[in-house]
Parts: sequence; C-alpha cells; structure tokens
Amino acid sequence: MIAKKTKETSFAVKVGIAFAAFILLLLAFTAYNYYSKYFGGNVTDKEEYLYIHTGSNFKDVMNTVKKEGIVKNPTSFLQAAQNMDYPAKVKPGKYKLQKGMSNRKLINMLKAGNQEPVKLSYQNVRLKETFAGMISKKIEADSLSIINLLDSTSFIEKYGFNTNTVYAMFIPNSYELYWNISAQKFFLRMYDEYQKFWTEERKSKASQIGLTPIQVSILASIVDGEALHDKEMPMIAGLYMNRLNKGIRLEADPTVIFANNDFTIHRVLNKQLRKESPYNTYLNAGLPPGPISMPSIHAIDAVLNYTKHDYVYMCAKDDFSGYHNFASNLAQHLINAHKFQAALNERNIRK
Repeated sequence: MIAKKTKETSFAVKVGIAFAAFILLLLAFTAYNYYSKYFGGNVTDKEEYLYIHTGSNFKDVMNTVKKEGIVKNPTSFLQAAQNMDYPAKVKPGKYKLQKGMSNRKLINMLKAGNQEPVKLSYQNVRLKETFAGMISKKIEADSLSIINLLDSTSFIEKYGFNTNTVYAMFIPNSYELYWNISAQKFFLRMYDEYQKFWTEERKSKASQIGLTPIQVSILASIVDGEALHDKEMPMIAGLYMNRLNKGIRLEADPTVIFANNDFTIHRVLNKQLRKESPYNTYLNAGLPPGPISMPSIHAIDAVLNYTKHDYVYMCAKDDFSGYHNFASNLAQHLINAHKFQAALNERNIRK
C-alpha cells in the first residue's frame, strides 16, 4: 500500500515538473517572440531611406516595406505596427534606415514623423526648367508642379514678382527642408529666405544706387555671367552702373548668349548680336526684363558695393586668365578687343 502511494506521488511530481517545464518553455517562447517582434533587429541594409509619399496609408507603407525589402520579417513588422497603433498615424516623409533597427524603433520614428532633413543647395542655374528638374530630385514635388508655380502670374504677383523676375527671389545658398514639402510650400520657404536676405541695410544700399532689389539681382546676374573671379565683380558692376547712369546700352555678351538660348557659345558673333529679344542688351537700353541666371550672393553684394571708377568698356584679357582689361574710351577698348580677338583666332575659337 505504501509502495503504491509512493509511485503515485512520484508520478505526480514528474507531471508537475513536466508541466512547469512546459510553462517555462511557453513563457520563454512568448518572451522571445515579444522581444523579436519589438526589440530584435529587423531592418535590412537594402535601402538607405524609406520614402512615404503624401496621402499614403498603412497599406501603401506595407507594400513599400515588402517591395523594397526594408525588413527581414514583414509579418512581425505588421503585427508590431498594429499593436503600436501605427496604421492610424502614418506620416509622409523621408526616413533614415539603419541596418538592424528594431520594429519598435522604426515604428516610433515613423509615428513621430522624425524625418531626416534634405540638404539643398543651388547656384548658377540659368533656366527654370533646369532648376525645377534639379529641385524635384531632392523633394517629393515633381518638376511640373514647380514649373507651373513659377509660371503662374496670379500666384507669384502676390509676392511682388512676375514670370520674368521670379528668379530673383531664389538666393543661391544651402538650405535644409523636409523631403515631402509641396511646390507651394517650397516657394514660400524660399520667399522667406529672400526676405531674410534683403535686410534693411541691403535695401538701403539698393536705394542709394537708384535700383530696386529686383533690379540689383538682374544686374548681378549679368555680373555673374561676366566674372570668372569674384574679386573682379565690384569692378564689373561699377562699369555697368556707369553705363546705366550715362544712358549707354549695357552691351553685355551674357545677355546675348541667354537671348540666343545657346550656352555653348564661346565667341559672340554679329549674327547673334542681332537676335531679337528683350534680353539682348545690344539692341535694348537699360536692364533686361529679368535675371539671366540666379545671381550669386557675391554678385548681388558686388552691385550693392560696386567700385566707383570711370570705365565704360571692358574686354577679356588675351592671356585667358579670366580677368578683364577696362577702358574709359573707345580707342583703348578697340586696342584691347583686337588683342583678345587675335588670341581667339590663334586658338581657333570661332564660335
């Protein structure tokens, strides 16, 4: 009888131990599953960024995650996202990925909308189409939406510009903004930067030389086109200010190149000088109707602080150093021009 009870007790103990072991295994599995789902590394190194477009929902995000191979285990990401209430809090943007990032860290970043800012810089851009294409590679807005905005008279007139002068609003510099910015918000951001740039001091200097900020930018774009070296810009700006004040046509080659829409020109010829265009300053007096490129800050400040002298002519030096010979009379200018033309001929530069 005693032996029978001992056997029953021993069996019960074994069952108890087995059950306890099962519970421990179940708890360990549950803990491991929980850890893997929320804290284990799941993000791959297949993509550097996750792009979530404006108007996207959670289904769109999941499609991108699967298609781009963003995570090793899409199912665990789905479950974690649902448990963390992410499907109701999708935010567009450009999100930086790190190999081994957990679902929890990734989802918290997406829920909070913690994007990595886009670094944007531009300078020496001649055409709106080129500018729009360049910007659209950095932000979500496409080039067509940017072009349509720059060509919208009703929109840009509210900010004091027209379709010719709108380029003067963009100050070449380095900026940080978010990838999912719209074309309109991008414009407003650049307008804000324009207002910051045109301080009371710069506005006062523009007024003192008899130009508006937009006119300063137009002239600066010509100075930019002429000057290879920044330190020569104030001299060139002074020459054009002399011509403007004396009522002499600017006769600036960069405006002729722009009017002909041929930026491969190295030597301006008579047939190009005859091109009918409001931008051709050989045919039209005063400033052209708008900038011929986005003027640099150096060029704008060179116009505002131009060197005062009596020169009204200039010609590139025949040593091709990028510097110019300046003259106050036509006779000296013709001597300088002849030297440069001879140097072009010697190098067989015909166009």
